[in-house]
Amino acid sequence: MAKKEAKPSAPADKIALYEKLIKTCPQMERKGATIPYTSLNGHMFSYLSQSGAMALRLPEDVREEFLKKYKTTLFLAYGHIQKEYVTVPDALLRNTKELKKYLALSYEHAKGMKPKPTSKKN
Repeated sequence: MAKKEAKPSAPADKIALYEKLIKTCPQMERKGATIPYTSLNGHMFSYLSQSGAMALRLPEDVREEFLKKYKTTLFLAYGHIQKEYVTVPDALLRNTKELKKYLALSYEHAKGMKPKPTSKKN
């Protein structure tokens, strides 16, 4: 029996915007077959939900500024507030030029986190 290919769960237009954003930072790689995300050293720092909402992990000082500037909220996923993630407004997701600085800040924040141990065996 042929193996089914995983289909992305987020809307195609949002995935295209997310991929365009990630391409502005060559050191980043889009991961995830069904839920698109970016991670570094085992720490996810951005992703798209099934509905196409973008979550972005930011350090506390930047997070507070972002929440006020874009009149948005902490990210809600599966009924839980993700305290380190902000909800990226759709208008900002479409504005790659403005959003890329926050993606870079998110990457730097993840870079400063202690790497998670891997479960891979050599």
